[in-house]
Amino acid sequence: MPGGAVVLGTSDTNRIEAPVTARTYFMCVFASFGGIFFGYDTGWMGGVLGMPYFINMYTHKPFPANPDAAHLPADFALPAWEKSLMTSILSAGTFFGALIAGDIADLVGRRPTIIAGCIIFSIGCILEVAPKDALACFVIGRLVAGAGVGFISATIILYMSEIAPKKVRGALVSGYQFCITIGILLANCVVYATQNRLDTGSYRIPIAVQFLWALILGTGLLFLPESPRFYVRKGQIDLATEALARVRDQPAESDYVQDELAEIIANLEFEKAHIPQTTYVESWLVCFRGSIYDGSSNLRRTIVGTGLQCAQQFTGINFIFYFGTSFFQTLGTISNPFFISLITTLVNVLSTPASFWMVEHFGRRRILIVGGTCMVICQFIVAIVGTATPHAQTPGGAPAAVKAEIAFICLNIAAFASTWGPAAWVVVGELFPLPIRSRGVGMSTASNWFWNCIIGVITPYLVSTDQANLGPKVFFIWGSTAIFSTLFAYFLVSETKGLSLEQVDQMLVETSPRTSAGWKPTKTWAASEGHVQDDKASEGEKAV
Repeated sequence: MPGGAVVLGTSDTNRIEAPVTARTYFMCVFASFGGIFFGYDTGWMGGVLGMPYFINMYTHKPFPANPDAAHLPADFALPAWEKSLMTSILSAGTFFGALIAGDIADLVGRRPTIIAGCIIFSIGCILEVAPKDALACFVIGRLVAGAGVGFISATIILYMSEIAPKKVRGALVSGYQFCITIGILLANCVVYATQNRLDTGSYRIPIAVQFLWALILGTGLLFLPESPRFYVRKGQIDLATEALARVRDQPAESDYVQDELAEIIANLEFEKAHIPQTTYVESWLVCFRGSIYDGSSNLRRTIVGTGLQCAQQFTGINFIFYFGTSFFQTLGTISNPFFISLITTLVNVLSTPASFWMVEHFGRRRILIVGGTCMVICQFIVAIVGTATPHAQTPGGAPAAVKAEIAFICLNIAAFASTWGPAAWVVVGELFPLPIRSRGVGMSTASNWFWNCIIGVITPYLVSTDQANLGPKVFFIWGSTAIFSTLFAYFLVSETKGLSLEQVDQMLVETSPRTSAGWKPTKTWAASEGHVQDDKASEGEKAV
């Protein structure tokens, strides 16, 4: 292996990782702060689209007699095409940003890629807030900011998965989703405070707050170590040793550091022997090699990673956060739709911490299946109640029905926040072998944003009063797509709880998704590749 001497490890599967320390927790928790970007943008967009000043600025319609954001007349609203364009264009930028991020993360490292994302994101924010009544500049700003979010969202998951200890990796990566929910809540709080301002501060303040998140994350990452797996992939073993020692809070000569490093190197050597790469195009094509029926093939992993992120979007959750305010405005019984949106985001935040325990106790696969089933039930109930009550959308017409709808929407959010929200990101971060990991995570993240974009494009036409105006009936659609998401998890997602990233490769070779929960590692990659000292091998055999 270039870059240093051969590193010898152990054959004991229980000794390949150091005990978890407070420093490791801190590093992962800080890195998860990148979720703020994703969540905050999701949160402010839905509220800004319903602000009187913002609507007046882009439609030039005269203000109503009472320009209260909570009680705007139905005809005082942005047209569906503008809502669609403004909402979806960020996801389009993020799609391409996530795809590009994989190559850049392999070339210069995980940390510099995230920092570059913060800079690009800030440039996009400037374009969003600088002009007034300039739709083209606003849309370009959304596109550029989206590219920055793509860099961040793809690489943060990659970085966290590669440095987090296997025992708590699921809980720590779930922190990314928790930060997303906090971002949504913060955005809704700022929007709630500025909703009735009749000046540019109504939308510029919520957008400009995002500069703070970029500054905190970009500056903080300057002090964190690079992923040791990045250095191993580059053949820089001395730097990998130093980085791993910092990540695990152990001396570089510690057996824990040497054993884990040997395991990473041995797994990479095996994967490279089976995944030859010659040209740039070839390095992308290997992501699609193998049989779809082979659970360990690159093609199957790519399908599961990209499909899982598609399935997460088709649970319908982003409809509530992108268009929740507009939807609640159509339910005439609600006195303040902005306040209800604030409540739904609070439910999202308070429900997510449950996943920290659930994802490690019950596992990824099980909570995806159970959470999906709960969402299907809740969404069909919302659709049925809203459809079966003819006057639910008439002011004062059916307050009990509207309260029931809101209650089950909140239950649906709680089910998502504690299961699909974090678990889909956890699985994607654990799924791919090191030679294609950055591209696999990048493609999966791009899939999330691609379908996010599609939903952002079509949804205004489904619920706007000047288009299909489905109202609560739209939840028949989301309930049906949530069935697809649940079945996808049942048939294709394997259980990765408690395994190192290298052990996940072994598990996928030896099991199927429905038998994966009972799999236990019986050997290390270091032993398989002959990178084991005799005394360490003897200790491992005694332990077994």
